[in-house]
Amino acid sequence: MSKRLHLFQGYGIELEYMIVDRDTLDVKPIADELLKEALGKYGEEYENGSVSWSNELVLHVVELKCSSPTADLVQLEEDLHRNILEVNQRLKRFNARLMPTAAHPWMNPKKETFLWPHGNSEIYEKYNELFDCQGHGWSNLQSTHLNLPFYDDEEFAKLHTAARLILPIIPGLTASSPILDGAFTEYHDRRMVYYKNNQRRFDSITGKVVPEGVTSRHQYQKHIYDRIAKQIKPHDPQNILEPVWVNSRGIIARFDRGSIEIRILDIQESPKADLAILALIIHTIKLFVDGKLTSYHDQLNWEVEPLYNILKKCIRKSSDTVIDDPAYLQSLGISQQEMPVIDIWKHFMDLCLKFYPEKMAHWKDPLNQIFEHGSLAKRILEVANGQYTKENLKLIYQELSQNLEENKIFEPCDTSISL
Repeated sequence: MSKRLHLFQGYGIELEYMIVDRDTLDVKPIADELLKEALGKYGEEYENGSVSWSNELVLHVVELKCSSPTADLVQLEEDLHRNILEVNQRLKRFNARLMPTAAHPWMNPKKETFLWPHGNSEIYEKYNELFDCQGHGWSNLQSTHLNLPFYDDEEFAKLHTAARLILPIIPGLTASSPILDGAFTEYHDRRMVYYKNNQRRFDSITGKVVPEGVTSRHQYQKHIYDRIAKQIKPHDPQNILEPVWVNSRGIIARFDRGSIEIRILDIQESPKADLAILALIIHTIKLFVDGKLTSYHDQLNWEVEPLYNILKKCIRKSSDTVIDDPAYLQSLGISQQEMPVIDIWKHFMDLCLKFYPEKMAHWKDPLNQIFEHGSLAKRILEVANGQYTKENLKLIYQELSQNLEENKIFEPCDTSISL
């Protein structure tokens, strides 16, 4: 973030999309050509008013992000949709378009991965050397990143503590990567399976995704950054990789710019879906920061392992997950012994509408659409109905690509797909 903001004064949001052939939906590695088309030369970022376009690790992915932090998520939804239309218009000359969801359903990463070759490519080359980026976990995953500001250690402690408490149930709402290699992967959020394991060669980098309960810059440096630096130093004598951004926990702290970044969200089918979910996550975190549900001490009391166990369940079944840890539910302000994760999020939406009505009213309808049908992964699987032929998958992902262009929620009962 460009300047120090206080809690909930503005948000940085980043959305990653695949570039695919308009006819076949095969990945098309032309992100550099898209940016050249906009910039007039090869480059890594095109600032188009309130939304910027930028490159990612691989050439078939482009990121759209707000050019500066914003608190107006309704306007950002409109701006992102307008930019998606503009990107698609520019991609027409390449017979290409944007496609949503967190994983391409039939991409072969061993054959179809092309790393970004321009500018800071030495960083990508180093990553490739250490981790072999030609696999699904590197080259076939798209996510949504949410940046939340803090001003000082006190604000960081409150924000980070609240965010890590709800982190395990986020995939229950956001999973959108159930299909890879033309088959159901047995996980609704396969992207997060790879996220957990991509960098296991160095266990300090990702940890167990759920970050440690650190409450200050000093603690973060000691328990996270220093461990990463120690592990990667023998393999990076040129100091290409900085621990600050190599850190890959599900929530990372950027003390240099005063923000935390939540990185475990699979991208959805449209800005409407993404921004509705982000608004709910933001204001659910605010419920905890404001002490509306449980005390800061109770939130801080959770160790990594039990939160990680809940996360693993949500990665597998997303909105079908039943949370059966009474102590965890109690920390969420829920007195029941067990509850479906989708009902937990409904409960949070009702509370957010009660306490922050002016911020949440716009998102009630799209969230109710999502709650009715479940996570995007569940909806994709429902429409696929066990039929994972390329022809059927192509129909589904064409519809999803059209949802992106029209900024609509994907609803199985309304889809025109006939399998």
